[in-house]
Amino acid sequence: MNSGSRLFILSSFIFVLAACNRHSLSKILKSSDVEYKLKMAEQYFANKKYSRAQSIFEDLFPVWRSDPRFEDLYYKYAYCAYYLKDYVSAENLFKGFSDAFSKSQRAPEADYMRAYCYYKQSPKVELDQTPTEKTIGFMQSHLNNYPESVKAEDAKQIIAKCYEKLELKEFKSAELYFNIGAYRAAAISFTNLLNHYPESKKTDEYKLMVIKSYYQFANMSIETKQKERFEKVLEEYYDFVDRFPDSKLIKDAEKYFNLSKNSLNTINNEQTDKKS
Repeated sequence: MNSGSRLFILSSFIFVLAACNRHSLSKILKSSDVEYKLKMAEQYFANKKYSRAQSIFEDLFPVWRSDPRFEDLYYKYAYCAYYLKDYVSAENLFKGFSDAFSKSQRAPEADYMRAYCYYKQSPKVELDQTPTEKTIGFMQSHLNNYPESVKAEDAKQIIAKCYEKLELKEFKSAELYFNIGAYRAAAISFTNLLNHYPESKKTDEYKLMVIKSYYQFANMSIETKQKERFEKVLEEYYDFVDRFPDSKLIKDAEKYFNLSKNSLNTINNEQTDKKS
């Protein structure tokens, strides 16, 4: 590299460094020129430097409240929090935007984004699902308030995903009861699961688990309780056949029906022998 090239690169570096120094965040924040501050905040926002843009927007809040441009400032400030993955703050800001600018063309978007921020906070299925439940509520509210929303289909899909997540969590809880041998609790939990999600594609699977759980519960019971508990298995089997006549799981259900029938026959024969 010749000396001319090195000089050019050095000069360019010094120029960029000087420009950066001239527009350093601390200097921008200390400036009394609010138009300049707004310009730099929007520049940072456009360049996806959301943390810097956020600091300046926040500094400008008190100054621009009565200015027509405050709506745009607030809108971008909310998105800064969202892009920085601070979903709690973003949710509050989008709500604040919806409240402050309810007549704005951006109000439906802000309303949707508030709900979406709850969706982004939805944790792993094993954890507390309060954010998931709130997502459903706020997404449904969005659909009710803005039936023609451009985000209507997205909202419906997210609601469906949230219900699937809640269903899975409830299933895992019921399954755990079964796996640890708490069969009565498992039977009740699978029954509740079936009732809570009647449109699920797995309803016949849940009903089969009810039958299996009640069978295991009866099988492990003391002799004086077994008869009524095996009869409960038969009752659940008849309900299974009525509700799912075309299910591929009928043969599995029939297995527990026959086992319970055999157990009841044995119990009845023993009781007859004792009387004679």
